Amino acid sequence: MHYYIGIDDTDNLESRGTGHRARQLGTMLQEAGIARLICITRHQLLVHKDIPYTSHNSSACLLMDCETAKEPELTAFCRDFLLIESAQGSDAGLCIASKTAINQNIENWGTNAKKIVLNKTLAHELANMNNIFLEGLTGEKIGVIGALAAVGLRHAGNDGRVLWLPLLRETDNIFTSAELKDRLTVDRITTKEGTEIHNDDTIKADNWIRPVMRDNKITLIVEKTNDHGQYKWQHVPKEYIKSISN
Repeated sequence: MHYYIGIDDTDNLESRGTGHRARQLGTMLQEAGIARLICITRHQLLVHKDIPYTSHNSSACLLMDCETAKEPELTAFCRDFLLIESAQGSDAGLCIASKTAINQNIENWGTNAKKIVLNKTLAHELANMNNIFLEGLTGEKIGVIGALAAVGLRHAGNDGRVLWLPLLRETDNIFTSAELKDRLTVDRITTKEGTEIHNDDTIKADNWIRPVMRDNKITLIVEKTNDHGQYKWQHVPKEYIKSISN
């Protein structure tokens, strides 16, 4: 069974960010034999004067493969991790939902969190109605808003950039499109316009590869290179990925 784990507001200005904590948590869940980490995505939420946040107001979602019988163990592990690792002064929130529990209302919550100011009472009401685990763990506990939003946005499949896939941060070489898709478990490799490139086309992958979610597919975006030698395509610049995923 696939489970979506949303976390938000685990940091302060001096600590590592929520994305780092998400990668730690996913790795530890795997090492403990509780669940297999599939990917982690970052989701940008509304930046507004009435919303307290540390730096960017982004949340993270871990997609895990976990046996249903291990759900209580999964929940307890995530709670303990965030209670220990969340920074002093943070307002950490945790959301855990099976794929079957997420519906259009949860996806709408995620969409709204990018556009309007929401409150934690409504977040809890929505989670309770759909039998979704949602808990504020530190501080004012308003991180539940972003944690639930991350789950909704990830499930909808058209928001955010991928922070973790197997070998994502260790990939820096020239590959064919087919080789890169297989290595990184991405669903497709496209141009900025959305055209998929041929499997035998060569791509230079640098050490900052960040696929994005499009049409519920993990999508790597490339552009043609001016160097017509060893490779035809290269990963688009970091600034472009940030501009389409913030």
